[in-house]
Amino acid sequence: MVPQDSPLLKAARLCLADVRAEETAIEVADVLEYLKHDEWEMALLLLEDLGDAHPQPPEFWSLLADAARLMWLMSDVAWYEWRHDEARNGGIRAELCLVSTENGSRATPIPPCSGILRPMWDIGHLTPAGEPLLSIARLWVEGPDPLEPGGCSAVRLLPMTFEHWRHLKPGDPIMMHERRPPAGTARVIEILQPVTADAQPREA
Repeated sequence: MVPQDSPLLKAARLCLADVRAEETAIEVADVLEYLKHDEWEMALLLLEDLGDAHPQPPEFWSLLADAARLMWLMSDVAWYEWRHDEARNGGIRAELCLVSTENGSRATPIPPCSGILRPMWDIGHLTPAGEPLLSIARLWVEGPDPLEPGGCSAVRLLPMTFEHWRHLKPGDPIMMHERRPPAGTARVIEILQPVTADAQPREA
């Protein structure tokens, strides 16, 4: 059992500070009701939903990661830590299609929900000599299935230097490199700006 003074309860209180609509207030009340009855996993899932609906600062996701760790939900810990880094640094959502193995791509699939792979990306910058200037970003495959060579999947990217990626907009193509030739082509779906507590709109 998670103690009453848990990071999860603190996350619920943090969520309360950013209530902006009646339906959100109802969801927050549901979180507190789950906590009251020690239904910690349900409260955690609802808090995650609130974080998806209303962008939260990095501290919110750290609290969720701490709560998941107390419950030994290690896959959730990895996800919430990723969301913490995303909220702190900014990120990219994209649709990535890998080149098939026969055409020179990787021979093994990219596992889902790991964030370990750190490929390089051609995002449109050039060196003084006119060559592509590649940028590094960690890769998270969304969904439960691995991304097979020749396949496509929604992915999330955590750039090492988000400022280099700010020129991108939804629909822009970018290229993934692990070696030459490119390992895949992605199309930007969404730019995820960094989130700070000061930037959070408050209830009037």
